Amino acid sequence: MAAPPPDPSTLFRLDGRVAVVTGASAGLGDRFARVLHAAGATVVVAARRVERLDALAAELGERVLAVACDVTVDDDLVGLADTAAELAGGAVDVLVNNAGIGAPQPAESEPVGTFRDVVEVNLTALFRLTQLVAGPMVAAGRGSVVNVASMLGLVAATPIKQASYCASKGGVVNLTRELGCQWARKGVRVNALAPGWFPTEMTEGMWGDEASGRFVADQCPMGRRGELPELDGALLFLASDASSYMTGQTLTVDGGWTAR
Repeated sequence: MAAPPPDPSTLFRLDGRVAVVTGASAGLGDRFARVLHAAGATVVVAARRVERLDALAAELGERVLAVACDVTVDDDLVGLADTAAELAGGAVDVLVNNAGIGAPQPAESEPVGTFRDVVEVNLTALFRLTQLVAGPMVAAGRGSVVNVASMLGLVAATPIKQASYCASKGGVVNLTRELGCQWARKGVRVNALAPGWFPTEMTEGMWGDEASGRFVADQCPMGRRGELPELDGALLFLASDASSYMTGQTLTVDGGWTAR
């Protein structure tokens, strides 16, 4: 008699693993931390707003460590990587690079300093933290990096004008390809999650505005914005062994926006 097939849900479990989530004080980062924790991981949550991190840690209870971190400050990134490595006893298992900012405005009037700031947070800091965390991952021969990109790293945002955001997220998509290929034979996988329109602090101004809401409803093939729980499965897929033969890829969760 043939043995019963394994329970596929176990592929998505993260029991005994250590995960790091940046930008965890609100929005997607808060949700991602909760999802990884629910899947069994010990989660290091990082952001500038420490009081929010402390509240999240208090709510979730055990297996959560809050670390104050400004991703534009290299000493903070080094401290975060060191703290997470100490907690993990070496290499962390999962890094979710979620911290990000936007600055919607016409390209012809966007200050170059603003452009640099967005790229610094969304792309340069992401690379630096990945570099710090992936070193021990490579030495251990295992690990999963999930970069939070955006569908706007794949297509233009206009009529919502944000050149710096699109450029930085496009950089995240191709950096994901390159790092995924560089470390593919070393046991470290690097993939990206590209959400479409979801309710976050960055987009909150859209949902109280009738024209903005209508724009998303009219242009999205599914006719609506996404809701945060609709990213849970994609995140766990990329973070866990369920995607063990996947690297350098961008998983887009956008209601069909980029398929048009």
